Amino acid sequence: MKSISIEELQPGMFVVSVLEQTGSVQVKTQGWVKTQTSIDKLASAGILRVEVDPDKMLDLSNNKHGITAPDSDIQNAPEQEKDPWHKSTAISAEINQAMKLVEEAKSLQAKAFADLKAGNPIDVDAFKEVATSFIDSIFRNQDALSCIAMIKQKDAYLLEHSINVATLITIFAKHLRLDREIIEELATGALLHDIGKIKVDDAVLNKPGKLSDSEFDQMKQHAQFSYEIVTEAGLSKISCEVAGFHHERLDGSGYPQGLSNGEISDYVRMASIVDVFDALTAERVYKKALTPIQAFKMLRESSPHHFDEKLLNEFINCIGVYPVGSLVKLKSQKVGMVASSNPEQPLKPIVKVFYSAKSMYHIAVEDIDLAEKRCTDELEAAIKPEEFGLDLIKFFKHSVLP
Repeated sequence: MKSISIEELQPGMFVVSVLEQTGSVQVKTQGWVKTQTSIDKLASAGILRVEVDPDKMLDLSNNKHGITAPDSDIQNAPEQEKDPWHKSTAISAEINQAMKLVEEAKSLQAKAFADLKAGNPIDVDAFKEVATSFIDSIFRNQDALSCIAMIKQKDAYLLEHSINVATLITIFAKHLRLDREIIEELATGALLHDIGKIKVDDAVLNKPGKLSDSEFDQMKQHAQFSYEIVTEAGLSKISCEVAGFHHERLDGSGYPQGLSNGEISDYVRMASIVDVFDALTAERVYKKALTPIQAFKMLRESSPHHFDEKLLNEFINCIGVYPVGSLVKLKSQKVGMVASSNPEQPLKPIVKVFYSAKSMYHIAVEDIDLAEKRCTDELEAAIKPEEFGLDLIKFFKHSVLP
């Protein structure tokens, strides 16, 4: 793939996505631009840079080939795409904005904890604004925030976990084609779902080992605390239930209220799946992170008595067994990060390789599109960075961020 300015775009080029624009327009489908008129239309619509596939350049000298990008393909972007997988922005253009959103959310989380400790109310409107920004980013290209959610730092779990859950539940809700208003309530509740931990003793909260029965009883109180805090703050019923009931289980074994089956809404069922998935795939001082496939297996083993089986299947289909941001090994023994999803062929994403498992050393960073016809490589397994002593966060900062 190649990034070019709109001035460099020529008839016959295959446009993959819009990278930079001054408005809110989109090319509805990938395709060739056949005429200068089509290019002029893109420019007048405010498009500044596009991503093209040089391998698909057409020779239009005989004018027998090509798919015209007609004027009808340019339109004001609707608030919610009919296709939940649609990407109106390339991940390379979205990733920096996504990183800024995550840092903003972390700062807001830290401020909320400080406010509550000082006896002050939390800034609910600020959380709603952040939730809206997350949703906007995910509707432009969910791969950016999804990638960040999969790259976890074990010393930042408390702040990152709520942000990751908000990201994942938004992607999940988008996949289920829920209304935008509902998604905003889910994301806001997810951002605040662990806010009650501010009332849990620090020694229990930060204990680097298994909790005793009495300590676990104290830890479980955080869910009720979260519910009380967000209810008092005036959040919607959906947001409050997500924050307070995400540890409830279908068989009634959960907490804080021991709800079961029909007492647990689909929104809470979604939140419980997402919450456990992120926790299982995070490394903590007292436990190793699981790969997404291992986490899905554990969730399946706990269904349907703990988790809604139908929604779990939908979540797996939505996130994929090799989520963007996860580390994989190819048949060629090249190791890399899943850089872009492929909903039509989930086992053939774009992988950004940077290491050789065969020779045990770093190699030149390269994007491998497993769906490309000429590609003979394929996914072999999901792996964990420590298997090869890899620093995934360092790689992300140096090779993924523009």
